[in-house]
Amino acid sequence: MIYKGIYHLFYQYNPKGAVWGNIVWAHSTSRDLVNWTPQKVAIYPSQPSDIDGAWSGSATIFPDGTPAMLFTGINPTGQQVQNLAMPKNPSDPYLLEWVKSPKNPVMAPTPENQINASSFRDPTTAWLGADGRWKVVIGSRINRKGLAYLYRSKDFVYWIKAKTLLHSAEDTGMWECVDFFPVSVNSSVGVDMLSILGPNVKYVFKASLDDTKHDYYTVGEYDPVKDVYTPDEGSVDGDSGLRYDYGKFYASKSFFDSAKNRMILWGWINESSSVSDDIKKGWSGIQAIPRVIWLDKSGKQLLQWPIKEIEMLRTNAVHLPRKVLQGGSVLEVPRVTAAQADVEITFKVSHFRKAEGLDPSWTNPQLLCSQKGASVRGSLGPFGLLVFASKGMQEYTSVFFRIFKGQNKYVVLMCSDQSRSSLNPDNDKTTYGAFVDVDPVHEHLSLRSLIDHSVVESFGGQGKSCMTARVYPILAINEDAHLHAFNNGSKSVTITRLSAWSMKKANIN
Repeated sequence: MIYKGIYHLFYQYNPKGAVWGNIVWAHSTSRDLVNWTPQKVAIYPSQPSDIDGAWSGSATIFPDGTPAMLFTGINPTGQQVQNLAMPKNPSDPYLLEWVKSPKNPVMAPTPENQINASSFRDPTTAWLGADGRWKVVIGSRINRKGLAYLYRSKDFVYWIKAKTLLHSAEDTGMWECVDFFPVSVNSSVGVDMLSILGPNVKYVFKASLDDTKHDYYTVGEYDPVKDVYTPDEGSVDGDSGLRYDYGKFYASKSFFDSAKNRMILWGWINESSSVSDDIKKGWSGIQAIPRVIWLDKSGKQLLQWPIKEIEMLRTNAVHLPRKVLQGGSVLEVPRVTAAQADVEITFKVSHFRKAEGLDPSWTNPQLLCSQKGASVRGSLGPFGLLVFASKGMQEYTSVFFRIFKGQNKYVVLMCSDQSRSSLNPDNDKTTYGAFVDVDPVHEHLSLRSLIDHSVVESFGGQGKSCMTARVYPILAINEDAHLHAFNNGSKSVTITRLSAWSMKKANIN
C-alpha cells in the first residue's frame, strides 16, 4: 500500500530459516517501489487467534486515510481465522507499530456457518458499499469447489457472513490469496475500490489456485446490491482461463496507488532450486518487479507492464539498427551486463504463407512449447532472445515466439524454454507457454525481458502475455552471461527495434 507518500510491503517471512515456517509479517518501506528499507517485524504471533502463524491478508485504507489490516491467523486447534490489526500511531508515515484488536478473531469457522476450517484464508482489501457497510472476500473451498465468501460489517470489527457467495467455481480447488478490484473500461488509469460504481467500470476476480500454484483471473460484472460477481461470457475460471503470468508467479496482490492513480500488481516468484540449495544460499522466494495493470481495449483481458520507476536503474543504453535475422542465425547484443539487463525487441514477420499449420488439438500452449522448444526448427520461429547464455551455449534460457496458421487467423505462441538453463540437474526446468492475442500480420511482435541473475520476467505483445522464469545457471553467471537475439525458423524475420540497458543495482534490504 501507499501511506503518506511511502510505499509499504508487508510479506510472509520466516525469521528462523530460509524455507517456510514460523511465519510473521516482515515489513519494508520505499519511496519509489525500487529501493527498499527493512523495518522491524510488523505482526508476529501473540494472540490465541494467531499463535501458530500470522498468514496472508490485506490492507484497507479508510475514507479518513487510516489503514487497517485483516489477516489470517492459525489458532491452537489449527483453525484458520481472520484477525484485525491497526497502526498504534497513524501519524507515523512508517507505520512501525501495529496493535491487534482485542476482539480477534473477527471472523471464524463455526459449525453453523459450515466453513472448512483448514481452508479459510487470505482476506482481500475491503470496500465500502453504498449501504454504508464494509465488505471483504475470503478464499475457501468445499471439496474441489473454489469459494469466495463475502462478509459485511458496519464497524470493521463485527463481521457477518453473507448468505450468498461473491463467486465460486467447480473443480478449481482451494482459492488462496483471492483478489477483487475494479478496472476502467476506457482508460489505463487505476480505479480505487472506494470509487463510485458506474457503467465505465468492470471487475477483476483473481484466485491463486493451491493445486497448480498459478494465479488465474476473470473479468466480469459486480452487482453491488446482491454482492455477486459474474464473469463475462468467455471469461473462464480455473486451468483453462487467463493467468497473470504463465511462469513462476503466485500469491499476487493488487493495490491502488493513489499518488499516481494506477493499479499495481505484485507477485511472489517461488523457487526452481532444491530445498537443500535454498538452505545453502540462505533464502528462498522473492517479489517480482511491481507491474501496472489495466484493462485491454478488447475488454477481455488485462495488460501488465513493469512500473516506470524501474527504468531509473537503466544505464549504458545499446540500440542496434534494424536488421534482417536470417533463419538459423544468432546475434549477440554487445556492451550490456547480460546478467542484469532490460531488453526490448520488436519483430516484423512476413512469409505468412509458409507458417506451420496449427493442429486443432494443440490447445495447451505450455505443452506445445515443451514439444516445440527453441531447438525445434519451424518455419516462422522460434525467434526471440537467448538470455543467460554461456560462451559455448551449454547453458541458455530462451524466450521466443512461434507463428502458426489457424483455421481463420494466425496464432502467436510465446514460450520460455528453461530446458537448457542450467547444468545443475536438481533445478526445476519446466518450459512455459501462452498464446498471445495479437495479429502478427498487422502488428509487430514485441518482447521485453527484465533479466536479474536468477530471474527473467518477460512481457509479450505489449504486456498481453507475461512469463517469469527462475533459473540458476552454473556457467552463465555475472560477466560470463551473454545476451543474444536468435531466429531458429527457416524463414527470415526483421528486427525493427532492439534496445538494451545494463541495470544498476537497487538498494534492497
